Amino acid sequence: MFKAVARRAFWVLFALWVWALPALAGVLPIVIKDQVRDVYGEAGLQRVERWEALVWDNTYQSTPEKLRAVNDFFNALTFDTDQNHWQQEDYWATPFETLGSNGGDCEDFAIAKYFTLRQLGVPAESMRITYVKALKQNQPHMVLTYYSDDGEPLVLDILVREMVPASQRPDLVPVYSFNADGLWAARTKGDGPRLGNASEIAMWRDLQT
Repeated sequence: MFKAVARRAFWVLFALWVWALPALAGVLPIVIKDQVRDVYGEAGLQRVERWEALVWDNTYQSTPEKLRAVNDFFNALTFDTDQNHWQQEDYWATPFETLGSNGGDCEDFAIAKYFTLRQLGVPAESMRITYVKALKQNQPHMVLTYYSDDGEPLVLDILVREMVPASQRPDLVPVYSFNADGLWAARTKGDGPRLGNASEIAMWRDLQT
């Protein structure tokens, strides 16, 4: 029940934050904090409040500083498989769920970073949630990529904690990428051809319901 409430609450709040004045960024209603405390305890609430402070403190920082702060913040949480963490084969969590439970799988980190940076004013068109093959682990993986003016994406990852250009991550083979605006074939540098809408990804649709 809480997951459904948390998801609805997150999307309502996110819509308000995106269109709100920057001075309102990072302000969470008491009812949401009470829900987090009820399900995840005081430790979960403290993590959410640290996230709230992260948004508040970085609203007026430069984009590189926002990227660094958000990447470092979420990479301090626990990385685990969906089966161990959520007791499901595949589950995409909202930032509230990731924070409350103190971690998640790779897609949970990419999603949390994406929406936190959106709240901080980083444009959606500058970011992609990117599905890759991690060669060292020989398994699918997901990262957040940020596209600067030179076209080469910067990789925000939970496996390698420092942000580096995609050309310095030969261990990742891009497959496709998406954001709220669309779905693309992925390349190491620049966008691949558009494949359609992100709503065609079932887990992305489920995340927002």
